[in-house]
Amino acid sequence: MLTITRALYDQIVDHARADHPDEACGVVAGPAGTGRPERFIPMLNAARSPTFYEFDSADLLKLYRDMDDRDEEPVIVYHSHTATEAYPSRTDITYANEPHAHYVLVSTADSDAAGPFQFRSYSIVDGVVTEEEVKVVEAYDA
Repeated sequence: MLTITRALYDQIVDHARADHPDEACGVVAGPAGTGRPERFIPMLNAARSPTFYEFDSADLLKLYRDMDDRDEEPVIVYHSHTATEAYPSRTDITYANEPHAHYVLVSTADSDAAGPFQFRSYSIVDGVVTEEEVKVVEAYDA
């Protein structure tokens, strides 16, 4: 299960809607080993595409160095689908290389009246996709 604060949930959704019709992407980092998403890090979709996302390699290297310096890890890797449901594509599954991360997909298809809004989370390990429950909270327990 993914537990996420309302503020982080809203930031991910706002980023997805702002970048529509292109796919948005980013990471939510958290303290290493906690599984708690805390720091929202929107990234630029280097592909600038409505059907594909790609992290800029220089930005990604900088992000991982920054997370290392802060003793963080990627807790959520997110992106949007602009015309389809929020389910990982074959490409998404191929590029999923963080076995402990939650892969969040936001469908912004409703922005074009093409379908309902969706915010869904998945575990993707060795090509196996498992949907997870998403629990939105106002704040984390102390």
